[in-house]
Amino acid sequence: MTQITRYGMIGCGMMGQEHLKNIALLPDTMVAAIYEPDADMRAIAAQLAPDAAFCQSVDDLLMRDDLDCLVIVSPNHMHLSQLEAISATKHRPILVEKPLFTSIDDIDRVVQFQENYSAPVWVAMEYRYMPPITALAQDLTGAVGDLKMISIREHRFPFLEKVGDWNRFNQNSGGTFVEKCCHFFDLMRVLTESDPVRIMATGGQAVNHLDEVYDGRPSDIWDHGYVIVDFANGQRAMLELCMFAEGSRYQEEISAVGSKGKIEALVPGPTRFWPVDSLGAPPTPKVIESPRDPKGPIERDIPVDPALLAAGDHNGSTFYQHQKFLDVVRNGTCPEVGLIDGIWAVRMGQAAQLSAQTGQSVTFDMGWATKF
Repeated sequence: MTQITRYGMIGCGMMGQEHLKNIALLPDTMVAAIYEPDADMRAIAAQLAPDAAFCQSVDDLLMRDDLDCLVIVSPNHMHLSQLEAISATKHRPILVEKPLFTSIDDIDRVVQFQENYSAPVWVAMEYRYMPPITALAQDLTGAVGDLKMISIREHRFPFLEKVGDWNRFNQNSGGTFVEKCCHFFDLMRVLTESDPVRIMATGGQAVNHLDEVYDGRPSDIWDHGYVIVDFANGQRAMLELCMFAEGSRYQEEISAVGSKGKIEALVPGPTRFWPVDSLGAPPTPKVIESPRDPKGPIERDIPVDPALLAAGDHNGSTFYQHQKFLDVVRNGTCPEVGLIDGIWAVRMGQAAQLSAQTGQSVTFDMGWATKF
């Protein structure tokens, strides 16, 4: 008889619902229990996971002994305390949404959790698993030779509205370079196979959120910026973020350049935002290789299964991530994106926030445990 893998969900807002849709595409799985405090989000989650029981609190969910794994998709500033609550109960595999934590002062708590928790923890870095980015990573060495430079550009829509407007404040989100850009810092480490030694950044609030006030507090979340990263192996990377460029044909454009040539990945934004009536079918993801000799770009389409596009806003990557996490749960394999990766992604974002605020570069003299 087939064994059903049973999930417990902590949070089912916009991103949580994407997780529900993608879990439903996996064979022999079910969402057995959900904790979601918002009534509107609960109602949507009940439609997506009709067999799930709804718990009154995180503690109630954790008391259940019929769950094989847990997925944390709550607001950013709640992730660490919920991980600590789980650590005090039964240790089960966890998939926790990024960012792993939000405050510079939290690093000791994260390290303590890492030392105490005995089950696997996968930090959700969906961008690794976008098909065109996966293709770029697989073809990287053959296309560029000795990698020297990485450039990541994201031109996209503004931050979406979230329950309670929590994402309008740095205190809750960790700041834009943490909340939005930790994905890209993770990609930089993956592609360079190295850790950062210095970060320089500039950023701010230029167009979005300027007139937004919540309970008397003006929004302080940023909408654009640049980040430059030096890596220990001598490679360099740059990030360009603009969140008032939703008219772009491609949302992410990633290039890697080395001694032999260049490779690029072009990734469209969410299908649901593309104006089909006026512009026709959404653009297809692409990978382009541009060798130095002989010159001549080689372009190929990287289509994504329409069923996966319909299940979320991340170009099919949430499904591929869940496939791999399910293997961790069922077969005890190691997470491809572990706690160290999650820590580094946040620390790089925090360093970028600090650099932009102070006008000074931030150096990692002691690795990811450095306290700025």
